[in-house]
Amino acid sequence: MQEFQEFTQSPKLAEVRYDVRGPIATEASRLERAGHRITRLNIGNPAPFGFEAPDAILQHMIAELPTAQGYSDSRGIYSARQAVAQYYQARGIAGADPDDIYLGNGVSELITMVLQALLAPGDEVLIPAPDYPLWTGATKLCGGTPVHYICNEDNCWWPDPEEIESKVTQNTKALVLINPNNPTGAVYPRRILEQMVDIARRHHLMLLADEIYENITFDDAEMVNAAALSEDVVTLTFSGLSKTWRVAGFRSGWIYVSGPKQRASSYLEGLELLMNMRMCANVPAQHALQAALGGYQSIEELIVPGGRLYEQRSTAHRLLNEIPGVDVHRADGALYLFPRLDPELYPIENDEAFVIELLRAKKILVSHGRAFNWTDSQHFRLVALPSVEDLEDAIAGIADFLSDYRSGVIPRV
Repeated sequence: MQEFQEFTQSPKLAEVRYDVRGPIATEASRLERAGHRITRLNIGNPAPFGFEAPDAILQHMIAELPTAQGYSDSRGIYSARQAVAQYYQARGIAGADPDDIYLGNGVSELITMVLQALLAPGDEVLIPAPDYPLWTGATKLCGGTPVHYICNEDNCWWPDPEEIESKVTQNTKALVLINPNNPTGAVYPRRILEQMVDIARRHHLMLLADEIYENITFDDAEMVNAAALSEDVVTLTFSGLSKTWRVAGFRSGWIYVSGPKQRASSYLEGLELLMNMRMCANVPAQHALQAALGGYQSIEELIVPGGRLYEQRSTAHRLLNEIPGVDVHRADGALYLFPRLDPELYPIENDEAFVIELLRAKKILVSHGRAFNWTDSQHFRLVALPSVEDLEDAIAGIADFLSDYRSGVIPRV
C-alpha cells in the first residue's frame, strides 16, 4: 500500500524568520489561556491601548460602503491616490502624481510585492540592523540576500554612510532606509539622508524608504522624506494610515514611486502585474485615505509635551534608565525604545529565552533584540503605547525581574 505523502514547508522558508510574532507570542497566548493577564509591550498596535481613529475617517468609510462592494483599479481608487499625491505635494514634493501611487493592504504587503518584482536569486539588498524584520524575511523569501549595515548605538542609532558604501557589491540592487526607525526610534538627520541618497545615486541602486512613522516625531527631530532629496534616484516610499491615524487593522498603505521612472519601466510593469494578480487592495479601507490625509491631523496633539505619546515615551525612557545596568537612547520618533542590558550584570546568551523567562515570571511581553536582526543578545524592544500608569507598573516589573536576574534568583540564560 502506498504511504501517504507528507507535506512539508517550502525550502524557501528555511531562513525566513519573523520572531516578533514567533515563539514568544505563542507562549503569551498559552499563558492567557491559562488565565493570566499579559501586559503586551511587543507589537506597535495602537487600538488595544485606547488610541482610536478620528471619527471623520470612520464616518467617511461608512458612508462609502455602499459603493465599495466591487473591485477597484488594481493600483487603487483614483480619489485615494490623488489624496496621497497631494499629501506629498504638501510636504514639498511638487512632482507627486496620482499615477505614481500604488495602494496596498498595509505596508507589509507592499514590501513583499516590491521585492518580488525586483529580486532575482543572489541579488543583494542593503538593510539596516536593527531592522523591521519583514524587510529581511521578505528579501530571503523573494530569493534575495539581505546585507545588513549597522546603525551605531553610540551615535544616536544613526547609520554610517561609509559603512553602508563598503557593503555595496555588483549584486546590490537596493538600499533600504527605515526613518523614523523601528525598533530604535532614531530619526535620521538630513545630512545622513543626503549621503545615503548619494550612495544610491552613484551605485545605481533603488532607494526603498520605509517612512510609516513619518508623522510621529518628538521635540526638535526633523523628519525629511527621502523622496525630497532623490529626484534623480528611483525611489519607492512606503507609508500608510496604521500608525499616524491609528487604524492598523484597516491595512491601508501605499507606495509612492518617484525619480527617473523611465529607468524602471520594466520593473514597474512587473510590479503592476503583481498588483493585477491580487486584484486590488481592500476597497473600504481605500476610502479612508481621503478623509485621513485631507482632514485635521490629530496626531499633533499626541506628540507634543502633555500629549499621550510624548509623555509615555518620556516616562519609559526615564524609568528604564533608572534600572541598574540598563541604558536606552531617548527615541526621537516612532513608538518604541530599544534598551541595552550591561553584559557585565546581565550575561545573556539567549535573548529569546531571556524574554520568555520575563514573560513567565512577570507576565510582561517584550521582543528580544535578535528578532530585529541585531548583532548581540543584550537588547530588547519595548512598545511605549500603554498609559503612563501602565508603563510605570510594567517597567517596575521589569526592574524587579532584572534585580532577581542579577542576584541569581532567576537562572542565567
